[in-house]
Amino acid sequence: MFNLLPRDDAFEKIFAEMAGYLIEGSQLLEDTLRNYTDLEARVRRLKEIEHKCDEATHRVLVKLNQTFITPFDREDIHALASSLDDVLDYVYAAGERLTTYNIDAPPPVAPDLAAIIVRQAKQLQSAVARMNRHQDVLACTVEINRLENEADGLARKQLGELFRTERDPIRLLKMKELIEVLETATDKAEDAANVLETIVLKMA
Repeated sequence: MFNLLPRDDAFEKIFAEMAGYLIEGSQLLEDTLRNYTDLEARVRRLKEIEHKCDEATHRVLVKLNQTFITPFDREDIHALASSLDDVLDYVYAAGERLTTYNIDAPPPVAPDLAAIIVRQAKQLQSAVARMNRHQDVLACTVEINRLENEADGLARKQLGELFRTERDPIRLLKMKELIEVLETATDKAEDAANVLETIVLKMA
């Protein structure tokens, strides 16, 4: 039987673009936290990447409104675009805290949490590129969830150490919020993984 409706892979292309921005942004954040110089310029660059991802999200929503037959459920397309965008929003929020709060040096766990976000972003990119290979996507989502658990453990350990040792209450608040924003970014990556899992299970 001939398929009279040509395959429209526009959504997949935009999702791949968004995953690329997520990798770029999270790698920039990790490098910033490990090489703590030129903060203003790096945060500006991070804002530019975040803005590009916002624009990509908007293109998904416009395309969604213009498309009669979508490759998978409309609500899942919307949820995936929003969840990918949310990850980069929190990546940028972490970078913004560095300059807004005038943080002189990030807590030791910060670059490690950023590195976990990078690893999650790469898994999201792999999953988006393999939407028609269900087992590959599910393997990526399992790893993203594992990484979120790892980040949660690291964050709790560092927060406990901060509350035991930090005597400056203002610095304590700054460090606490930065760690929590980074950990929330890993939560948002897990949310995106959950959307991907829902999509492939529906398609199975």
